[in-house]
Amino acid sequence: MDEFALSPLTLFLLLASILSCSWIISLTKSKKQTPPSPPGPYGLPILGYLPFLQPNLHHHFTRLANKYGSIYKLRLGTKLCIVISSPCLIKEVVRDQDAIFANRDPPVAVLVATGGVDIAWSPHGPYWRDMRKVFVREMLSNNNIQASYLLRKDKVRKVVRNLRSKTGQPVDIGEVVFLTEANVITNLLWGGMNGGEKWDRLGGEFLEKVSKLVDLAGKPNVSDFFQGLGKFDVQGIEKEMREVLPGMEEILDVVVGERMKMMEGGGEWRDERRIDFLEILLELKGQKVGERSFDVPEIKAILLDIVIGGTDTTTTIVEWVMAELLDKPHLMEKVKKELTDVVGVNNIVEESHISKLHYLDAVVKETFRLHPPLPLLVPRCPSQSCTIGGYAIPKGSRVFLNMWLIYMDP
Repeated sequence: MDEFALSPLTLFLLLASILSCSWIISLTKSKKQTPPSPPGPYGLPILGYLPFLQPNLHHHFTRLANKYGSIYKLRLGTKLCIVISSPCLIKEVVRDQDAIFANRDPPVAVLVATGGVDIAWSPHGPYWRDMRKVFVREMLSNNNIQASYLLRKDKVRKVVRNLRSKTGQPVDIGEVVFLTEANVITNLLWGGMNGGEKWDRLGGEFLEKVSKLVDLAGKPNVSDFFQGLGKFDVQGIEKEMREVLPGMEEILDVVVGERMKMMEGGGEWRDERRIDFLEILLELKGQKVGERSFDVPEIKAILLDIVIGGTDTTTTIVEWVMAELLDKPHLMEKVKKELTDVVGVNNIVEESHISKLHYLDAVVKETFRLHPPLPLLVPRCPSQSCTIGGYAIPKGSRVFLNMWLIYMDP
């Protein structure tokens, strides 16, 4: 009787043991299936790693990569940042999971300036894809690039004549290149206008506003690292940006309005002027872009993208090319000899010569490798949690791609 009395208790204990073992096994498996977070340096409470950041961020990130590996994390304020420094891992980001990492993480100042409707910072989706198609297909097509050749040629030749008149005098290469590139771009945007003092003045004012905008967009802003402080605008950057925007908007409204009047007035003016990007964009006005109509706000956003994207980066790389050549006279002599052989002593360099200047092309590419204008590229922001290199990348984190380290890896 005692043996039978103990059997229910024995059965209960056996069942409990089986369930406990099953739970422990399932818990162990779930932990194994959940990828770990990347390694990384510790920071301070609230501030994270912000106080320890050093100048030349790509150099600092490279030193951290040597310690923590090709993928690591660090917290900057409330923002979790992931730094990737391996070619195979970067391929996972830009090719294998490009749709997830297609979004950017725009600073507060940029959102104020663009309204989130430009190409560079708008979220990935139908609108972004259609805007990109418009830009690539309509504005960067071979026909349109060739049609605007004279606009580029005029501004470059003016600069060459100006530099010739200053032979023997010191020249600020950065300033010359910035003004040249800015003038070329504004000439491409609305250079087909009738010209004159009015448009030169507007172009000068516009470049002044753009320079201020680029400076504000590149400033470190505490609101970008502590989202709760965004509404307080602690550094006043958002306020400054809102003070710059009305003047820029006014100039763009004048330029767009004048061109629309010219286009509505008839076709006689077309044969007397050269095609520019503004005309191309206005001809697309009213077309469907994503779920919205392509109108004046979208046109102004693309114009801003072109100016901002084409001035500072080009200035940086040309300045580095000249610095490297001046530092290495024997390379400068080779470049000058090639120019003499291909172009000639008394001739002016044309765009048709570029494909024949092989050594100069190699110098520019090597300079890009040594001094990339954006060594960490534009930070990406995954639209959903994912896995890269066996590590968990949370949704909404800021992902840096350290291209400088890859370029310098022998």
